[in-house]
Amino acid sequence: MGYAIRVHETGGPETLRLEQVETGRPGPGEVLLRHRAVGVNYIDTYHRTGLYKLPLPITPGVEGAGEVIEVGPGVTDVKPGDRVAYISQAPGAYCEERIIAADRLVALPDEIGFEQAAGMMLRGLTVQFLLRSAFRVEPGMTILIHAAAGGVGLIACQWAKHLGATVIGTVGSPEKADLARRHGCDHPILYREEDFVARVKEITGGKGVPVVYDGVGRDTFEGSLDCLRPRGFMILFGAASGPVPPFDLSRLAGKGSLYVTRPTVFTYMADRSDLLAAAAELFEVVRSGAVEIATSQRFPLKDAAEAHRALESRKTTGSTILLT
Repeated sequence: MGYAIRVHETGGPETLRLEQVETGRPGPGEVLLRHRAVGVNYIDTYHRTGLYKLPLPITPGVEGAGEVIEVGPGVTDVKPGDRVAYISQAPGAYCEERIIAADRLVALPDEIGFEQAAGMMLRGLTVQFLLRSAFRVEPGMTILIHAAAGGVGLIACQWAKHLGATVIGTVGSPEKADLARRHGCDHPILYREEDFVARVKEITGGKGVPVVYDGVGRDTFEGSLDCLRPRGFMILFGAASGPVPPFDLSRLAGKGSLYVTRPTVFTYMADRSDLLAAAAELFEVVRSGAVEIATSQRFPLKDAAEAHRALESRKTTGSTILLT
């Protein structure tokens, strides 16, 4: 028996309840994992509210780090005592122990601790596929990253800067602008005070950017399209402000034959070989110091509702984790 956060009906943070649950034993290809830290992400709020519909009840959470307790039949890649981290399309991380498919686990280097890992796996692998696969950032490019002081944004700014790009980022306050600037953002834009489209055009000499990375959604989508140069890429990877309304695709032609994609990290990491390669690249930029993982908010597991309130208030910076 162990403790887990359960959601029995969709709604606000108050639906996150701490309950005692039976974990069970791992089956073929599975592992029993003892969490040490768990990441809190916007996708967890989508599962809680029902924006992304799942059969209830659920335990939220798609990333965590901990130690392998027991392995099921046929598992050879990991063994009891191994330090591992993961992302999983199937939620279930807000708990002390869970059963999980062994092929989702990645061994942690000695230099990376559980808290750091729990704050970087989903965000870091998201940035890896955004900058290296969905649209490959090259030296000399100028790019736009929304929510540059958030968990994904801080990693993306640093990594893009490491790749030789000039980074424009939107932020909500002067404090967040300073934070983004310290993490590689060359041009923080205070979107509440400035027209970010006009500023992007000014910074780029009227040309626009080749790519926009937008995890905000409804509030920024239209403006993001107007920031792009002809044949630019709009990469919508989240909906922190809500889903984008229905959109007439023919408008992309008039805006310069633009591309729009709505990718997910789970599609890009579905194959284990892709997962391992991406994780290796992530661990390397972190170990080298090119990317610093800022775990700024820590909550005990029982206070998961408070963690969600903090995240949805947009008062958080960097990563938020639950400690088990």
